[in-house]
Amino acid sequence: MNDLLSNPAVQGGVAPFAAGLVVAALLGRYRLGGLAVAAAFATAVYFIAGFDFTPLSATRKIILLGLAAPVVGIVVDFAFRPTRLGSYLLAIAGAAAAAWVFWPVLAQKDLERALLPGATAVLASAWVVGFSEQRLAGDSVRTAASGLALGAGTGVAAVFGAALTYGLYGVAVAAGSGAFLLAQMVTGKRSYAGATFTLSVTVVAILIASAAMILAQLPWYSVVVLALVPVAANLPVPAGAALWLQAVLASLYGFVVAGIACALAWHAGG
Repeated sequence: MNDLLSNPAVQGGVAPFAAGLVVAALLGRYRLGGLAVAAAFATAVYFIAGFDFTPLSATRKIILLGLAAPVVGIVVDFAFRPTRLGSYLLAIAGAAAAAWVFWPVLAQKDLERALLPGATAVLASAWVVGFSEQRLAGDSVRTAASGLALGAGTGVAAVFGAALTYGLYGVAVAAGSGAFLLAQMVTGKRSYAGATFTLSVTVVAILIASAAMILAQLPWYSVVVLALVPVAANLPVPAGAALWLQAVLASLYGFVVAGIACALAWHAGG
């Protein structure tokens, strides 16, 4: 059993998917199915790193933010109405989170070496968080498809960028998103996503991609392409199509863009 639980595929994929599926099935009726991603990510953290936050490194900051994001999402969903201003404020918060995570690392580098990755991390975080909240949060199928493609793309790209642990965290995000999407495809009914889901996905995924860029070898332009995955998932699908077909098409759009990011990371790594 210990050998099974120490397998990276189980730690980053199978166990997080199982946890996400249970949460999506049990809490979906209470508009909390979006916590599937948080459950999946927390499961991966438990197996891979544990919940020790001292010293507070960049990776531990990402874990802390990944655990806090769904809490903020619940507050946003149940206490406020979705507005454009709200999505802008969340985008600014995403940018601030990236600055908080990576500033101590970037401050040790020359300005020329720190400016491009730092700007990429901050702007990509603001874009992914803001766009997903404004354009995807109200559509549980599209946002789940976006999370699936973004998490998988981030995970594979991070591995190509010589960051296996970040890769496993990205795959965990994809597993939780896939569980949330699968629950809807099986029942044929849409769930509620909202900020609970979008923040759980976007905050973790884009910060993981940025960490693989700043702390490992993922090229900055792969992060830029990954930031476009939510845009791809928002492309038109047949309005009258069955839910499962809409899910497949939206996921396919996202995977095409995520695949480009992974190909760029592969090429950059030789």
